[in-house]
Amino acid sequence: MRPLIAAFALLLAAAAHAQTSEISARIVDDEGRPVADAVVVAVPTEGGVRVPARPREGMVDQVNQEFTPKVTAIVVGTAVRFPNHDNIRHQVYSFSPAKRFELPLYAGVPAEAVVFDKPGVVVLGCNIHDWMIGYVYVSESPYFAKTGSDGTALIADLPPRVYAVRVWHPQLDASEESTRKTIDATRPGPASVAWTLHLKREPKVRRAPAADGRGRY
Repeated sequence: MRPLIAAFALLLAAAAHAQTSEISARIVDDEGRPVADAVVVAVPTEGGVRVPARPREGMVDQVNQEFTPKVTAIVVGTAVRFPNHDNIRHQVYSFSPAKRFELPLYAGVPAEAVVFDKPGVVVLGCNIHDWMIGYVYVSESPYFAKTGSDGTALIADLPPRVYAVRVWHPQLDASEESTRKTIDATRPGPASVAWTLHLKREPKVRRAPAADGRGRY
């Protein structure tokens, strides 16, 4: 009897997996070059989004006096740690409305993670090193993905529904809402969507002369 129960459970799992959909996104700039670090978010048009009760903890590292990764995408309610792997101390902060916080000057790993409890874009900075800029995109939907260096992203394991899909990028020269597209993901196979984005020039803050790690911080 037990082998039959196990086989039935496998069939149920396979059927559930077969009922999921995917959205395949490709993003280029207005010169046709792939855009990395763009966050693609899908929200069911009829609502009913469920976020995980305990999202998996995230991490934004600090390496070579830069935030790594530069763009982090998480679902609302996620706790994020900010380890410092440099041989100098950092003081991470944000004044963004979605999450205001400050981690006092530290090395290693802070004792407490930061919980991002509101959707929105959180811009990270360091009070000691002005050139350090990072971004945490807090999604209200658990269905999102970030593009790689090839400009593509795949949102997998979606319930078969119609979705409003939008894109955010730190250099996007338009509102995030203006990128919204309606995608029917009720049919078998991945639903494809593409964007051509006009990006602003990335602001660059010059590193201080003591940024080689020999300064007091």
